[in-house]
Order: sequence, then C-alpha cells, then structure tokens
Amino acid sequence: MAPDSLTDPPSTTARRPVRPWLGTAVAALAVVPVAVWGAFALGYQAPEPWRWLLIAVWLVVAVAVLVSLPPRPRQARGRIAPIIGGIALLMLLGWWQTLLPSHARLWADDVARLLEADVEGNRVTLRNVRNFDWRSDNDYTVRWETRTYDLERLVSADLILSYWMGPHIAHMLVSFGFDDGRQLVFSLEIRKERDESFSAVGGFFRQFETVLVAADEYDIVRVRSNIRGEDVYLYRLDVPPAQLREVFLGYLDEAARLQRKPRFYNTLTSNCTTIVFALARRIAPALPLDYRLLLSGHFDGYAYDHDGLVPGYDLETLRAAGRITARARAFDGPAAEFPRAIRQGVPGVPAATP
Repeated sequence: MAPDSLTDPPSTTARRPVRPWLGTAVAALAVVPVAVWGAFALGYQAPEPWRWLLIAVWLVVAVAVLVSLPPRPRQARGRIAPIIGGIALLMLLGWWQTLLPSHARLWADDVARLLEADVEGNRVTLRNVRNFDWRSDNDYTVRWETRTYDLERLVSADLILSYWMGPHIAHMLVSFGFDDGRQLVFSLEIRKERDESFSAVGGFFRQFETVLVAADEYDIVRVRSNIRGEDVYLYRLDVPPAQLREVFLGYLDEAARLQRKPRFYNTLTSNCTTIVFALARRIAPALPLDYRLLLSGHFDGYAYDHDGLVPGYDLETLRAAGRITARARAFDGPAAEFPRAIRQGVPGVPAATP
C-alpha cells in the first residue's frame, strides 16, 4: 500500500540532507573564531620580519579548512586541509605558550619601577611611590619616593573614574586618605615599554605586562585630567575604617604578588576594574557579577546600587558634584593643596577648615 502523505512520518531519506549541512555550519562557526584569534595573535606577537607572511599562511590554511568542510558526513573530499589546519593550530598554541611575562624590559619612565612595601604593625613603608611633575605626556620631572604611612590614621577611600574612551569605558583608581590630609592612589595599569602605546585589543593578546602603581594625586589624577584631557569623577566610598585597612593591605598583597611573578595585563580578565572588584569582595563576598564590570564607565552605578558610595544622595547628584575635571584644570597652587581643591563640594567629604 502506498503511504499516506498526510499521516505517515517523513522518510529518513528526506531528512538526511539537513543534518550534514547543520554539522558543516557548526564546524564553520568553530573555525572562524579560531582563525580570527590566530590572526590577531600573530599580528600582535609574531616577530616583525615574518609577521605578515605568517598571518597570510594562517589565513590561507583557515580558508582551505572552511572550503574542505564536506556537505555529507562520509564524503572523502578535502581530508588533507583539516589535518594541516589541526597541525597549524597545535603549532600556534605551542608557540603561544612560549610567550611569558617579564620584569626585564626597557620600560616607559612612568611604569619603570615596581611598588615595594614593608608592613610592621600599623606602620607601612612604601618604596617607589610615583610623584612625577607632568608638563606634557613627553615632558615631566621623574620622582620616585619612599613614604611612610600610619594605618591608624587611614580615614577614607575615594573611587576615581577617568573617562578616556567615551562614556562606557573609564580607568579606575582608588585613593586612600589619611587624617593629615595626604592621599595615596593605587592604580592597576599596563606596563608599557618605551616604544609602546596602549591598545585595548593588544591587551587581549599578551602585548603588555601588569603593574600596580602607587602615586601622589597631583601626579596620577592631574596627568589624566590636565595633560591627557580625560574627564574625571571622584566619589567618596562608604567603607568603615577596619575595612579600609583590609583593602589598603589588599593592594599591597597584589603588589607583592606582581613583584614575585610578572603577569600579563588582560583587557577583560586582569585590569583596573577586576582588582577593585576582587578587593571589594574581600569585604562583601556576596557582590554579584554585572555587565558594569566590563563597561567600567558605569561602575559608579554598580557601586551605588550595592551601597558602596556615601549614602543620602541620588546617583545623579553624586555624579554632578563628583566631576572634578574643571577644578583640577583650574588648580594653580602647591601640589599638597591639590587633593583638597578637587574635593570641594564632593558629597561625604568634610568641608575644609580655614
């Protein structure tokens, strides 16, 4: 009897062509990202005389693999290209593992030294605190200082966001305040060599090492607001004194780890935001992951939503009062007065006594 076309299930033969094409599409979706990653990895890390040749060979192999993907699972055509592609991928991954971070390079002046710390009870001695006097990005007075701080006099911490690439991306710094008026800023940054400039894409491909900078505000805040033309915001954090100490020492622990073992900077997983988040989780382990950890320009909103900023104000008020760019650019006085000048009117900061 002939099958009823309305009631009988579709034949196996009718379904067969769909599955091989689906498998081919899935395979292609796997090949393309690997090909793109490999091209960028070679573009940022392959030796200069051979760089473009290696990229060309890699892309030719990737295209050959894509073309060879069969429309039927048992088709013999094109088996050599995937084998060559697999060998090329193994060679690329093997070479990638030979790229190791180092402390021994010709570093740019502003990241030339690693922070060193000695902690004895409440007394902290820091060596290689940066206190440059910037006149332009290429004209500055180099100053590395040894400073001593008493953790019993640690009274505040401020979150600083410096917008350098639109409203969604900001560099993040934390400034600790002492009751004698001194401020010390910690900033996790790329460690550039002298001939390098920052690249967000290069940060995915082991182009830079990581450095933790401890610096004077007149250096590290002013160079961003006044010299590089960035838009800078400052927020008083709502952190009890005991937890301030823990976060401060957390930065020193990170400095010690970097000194013992160099590490690559990663635009996504090891950057100025991830260290702040990791240290915040030391005092609030339940803090959730959030898209604003990637879009760091919105981290102030994340901190506000999780009660990290000084209470009693809405976020827009904190943003408006915390925009210190104009005050920093207008400042013309002794370096020691810079922290007080940029904090005028910032919620949570006590008014200065005349």
